[in-house]
Amino acid sequence: MMTTTTPKQISRPAQERGRTRISWLDSYHTFSFGDYYDPRYMGFGDLRVINDDTVAPKGGFGTHGHRDMEIVSIVLSGQLEHKDSLGTGSVIQPGDVQRMSAGTGVRHSEFNPSETEPVHFLQIWIIPESNDLQPEYEQRSFSDAEKQGQWRLVGSRNGANGSITIHQDVELYASILDAGQSVNYDIPSGRKVWLHVATGTVNINGQLVEAGGGIGLSHPAETLVVEGLENHSQVLLFNLRA
Repeated sequence: MMTTTTPKQISRPAQERGRTRISWLDSYHTFSFGDYYDPRYMGFGDLRVINDDTVAPKGGFGTHGHRDMEIVSIVLSGQLEHKDSLGTGSVIQPGDVQRMSAGTGVRHSEFNPSETEPVHFLQIWIIPESNDLQPEYEQRSFSDAEKQGQWRLVGSRNGANGSITIHQDVELYASILDAGQSVNYDIPSGRKVWLHVATGTVNINGQLVEAGGGIGLSHPAETLVVEGLENHSQVLLFNLRA
């Protein structure tokens, strides 16, 4: 396990991610997933999966099961229809953040309801603080204005500030930056951070990161400076246990 006195940075260029491509799905994997395996990228602390999925019109994932995982879905464009064995049915749209705690077991499906437009979304898996939790579902919407030029907490252990509740010691922030806008983030001592660029291009502490790319840092008490290099660049920040 990393100590808080050993600086470390991991860069994940977008073009080096794993990829799964079939007739209705084009999926990029930041970390090992499914048939894509790289022992260097097995997750980052409790952050296990970031899949960058584009689903063709009327395509989707049929009913399948999960357990003992916190699954967060964020739609970037288009719409994603969700149905599960908890009796939940919803359509997730840009600005929405959905959390499904698989716990003791849940089955669900995810489809693109549009006949003409693809849906582009991120599916994120976070290892829960304990197994065999009661399955749960939650969905909240966050406006662009809440994220523009600042960090907006969208997920946390205790659902602070109207964020979704994630059953793990993690904080998930989102920001939207136009060209020339910047946000700072001070990494607390004893924590580590993963940044994922969802759309656009940004500069992170002097390093250019394009859409789909990411950086993991475990520098004690370091200040991050994230600057937008094109309009409407969307960035996620995960504050994780070291």
